[in-house]
Amino acid sequence: MAEDLVLDTAIRDWVLIPLSVVMVLIGVLRYFVSKLMHSSQTPDAKIVKEGQVIVRARNLRAAANFIPSKAFRARKIYFCNEENGLLFVPKGQGQNPQAQMFSDPNMAMDMMKKNLSMIIPQTLTFAWVNFFFSGFVAAKIPFPLTQRFRSMLQNGIDLG
Repeated sequence: MAEDLVLDTAIRDWVLIPLSVVMVLIGVLRYFVSKLMHSSQTPDAKIVKEGQVIVRARNLRAAANFIPSKAFRARKIYFCNEENGLLFVPKGQGQNPQAQMFSDPNMAMDMMKKNLSMIIPQTLTFAWVNFFFSGFVAAKIPFPLTQRFRSMLQNGIDLG
């Protein structure tokens, strides 16, 4: 029968509680930093209109069983007509999605800001945990470790 693992009160009081508090505070700080770094830009009216047309077409497809078939066909033609349909794009006029995404340099800058606002706090948190909580045994592994993994997992723990 396997032994029950009991959480030491020192680990609970000096590791888990401070770590939980710090993680919540980092989440709140990350939220406010992302709010400060967010650039407010008004959306292009053409893009908003296209998005609304797509939502209307999706709603039509979802409600296809609930409306008469004649009404459904009329609305489908309104959206998909090859001459003047709202969703019809002539061949060769459709823009590559990646080219469209990078045509706006602010979008790339916003992505970079968002990534940095996630990477920097994560790196600082790892360094903080490594510095303050080295030496605590936090887990018991139910299988033997190879020498390579032992040096990685037992770094800073005196087992002698």
